[in-house]
Amino acid sequence: MKKTIIISGSVLVVFLISFFVYKSKTKKDAVDISATVKRGTFKVEIETTGELEAKNSVRIVAPNQLREYRINNLTIQDIVSEGTVVEKGDWIATLDRSEFQGRIKDKEIELEKAQAGFIQTQLDTTLQMRQARDELINLRYNVEEMKIVLEQSKFEPPATIKQNEINLEKSERALKQAQENYKIRRQQNIEKMRTVNAELRKVQNEYNGMMTLNSAFSIVAPEPGMVIYRKGWDNKPIKAGSQISTWDPVVATLPDLSTMMSKTYVNEVDVRKVKRGQKVEIGLDAYPDKKLAGVVTNVANVGEQRPNSDAKVFQVDVEIAGTDPSLRPAMTTSNRIITMVFDSVLYVPLECLHSLADTITFVYKREGITTVKQEIMLGETNANDAIILAGLSEGDRLFMSLPSGVTGDVRLIPEMNGKRKKPEPQQPELPLEQTITLPNGQVIKVSGNNSGQFGAPSVNQQGRGGMQQDGQQRPRGDGQQRPRQQGSQPAAQPRQ
Repeated sequence: MKKTIIISGSVLVVFLISFFVYKSKTKKDAVDISATVKRGTFKVEIETTGELEAKNSVRIVAPNQLREYRINNLTIQDIVSEGTVVEKGDWIATLDRSEFQGRIKDKEIELEKAQAGFIQTQLDTTLQMRQARDELINLRYNVEEMKIVLEQSKFEPPATIKQNEINLEKSERALKQAQENYKIRRQQNIEKMRTVNAELRKVQNEYNGMMTLNSAFSIVAPEPGMVIYRKGWDNKPIKAGSQISTWDPVVATLPDLSTMMSKTYVNEVDVRKVKRGQKVEIGLDAYPDKKLAGVVTNVANVGEQRPNSDAKVFQVDVEIAGTDPSLRPAMTTSNRIITMVFDSVLYVPLECLHSLADTITFVYKREGITTVKQEIMLGETNANDAIILAGLSEGDRLFMSLPSGVTGDVRLIPEMNGKRKKPEPQQPELPLEQTITLPNGQVIKVSGNNSGQFGAPSVNQQGRGGMQQDGQQRPRGDGQQRPRQQGSQPAAQPRQ
């Protein structure tokens, strides 16, 4: 008897335990996740990822005079490690001279040609001027000779005297013309020497400049600081082996770490909310426990497309308040731009919101032991919550999941009258087949589709007085054929 009682008691205990376990599982599966309408401060935030950089920095640049010698790109042969602290005058980088050395050799050849041309011109002008002076001396002797001949012919016949006078006049005129030509030729040779001399000085100055510039391929620090690599067009750091353009010859920068900023990019959908002067909450991936404050200082007016992205973004600069020695350029930041702040407003989680045909926004609201569909008027939203302008009260309990067994229509609110989005009108379906009776009594059927386009017609064999499908005229009921009247027009065809 006692054994039977123990067995019965054990069975009862096992049954009760199984019952409660099943009950608890059923109750656990049936639990709905809910939330409460809260009132408080609501922040509209835009979350972005940025990168630290110094607000002010000294640029370390390659010699920009290389453009004068048709050097457009330079290769960095060697560069100091990023993050190295340098003093003024310390070595930073060495640029590849190979292309420039070729230009120097070409300039040397050009300089030799200019020097040879200068000497050749100098010799030519010297020879010309000597010949001109000899000619003047000979003409003076000729004039003196003609004077002696004329003086000795005073006892000669008048014709001889006249001839000697003419010869003297010719000699004097030839001397005068030679003297004028000498002045012109001398001025001409002077200008010719100036031209070749200017060309020689030009080439000489270019060569001297290239020799001076040859030493500038070893770049040194203009100021003390920490070396930070400059990023190229592909957003990758410029390092040894990279090429830089002589139109933007920046090799690296020396940032001023006393004032830092976060450079971030905002999607084109949210950029309209961002304004200068808005506060920003900044976090660092390197120091998760460190929180910084900042302010928006600049919003780009023109968007851009970042690499490996199809969306258009706008650059936003955020200046960090205060000074922190742990901040370093290129650190990743998480930025929360506070675009708007609302005090004492109702808000609910976004998971509570539902939509009916894209026209009515509602929530599942708990009222006593029942659940109703309550329409609401939405305000601003952020990443987690939404402001409720009408339809709910503080403390209302809402379901974040779809409750089971809820039926009935949505309870509408008068504040949304005239503000709901009207559903698009449905276009009536066109008949798939249409019957057309022609003026001659012929009946045809035209097939169509939902887009309103019709295909080729088919002739109904029961039409009266019509044509058969083979094109022959069908006989009349009395066995005779009705001839076509002369000048009659064929039957019109339907529009397709």
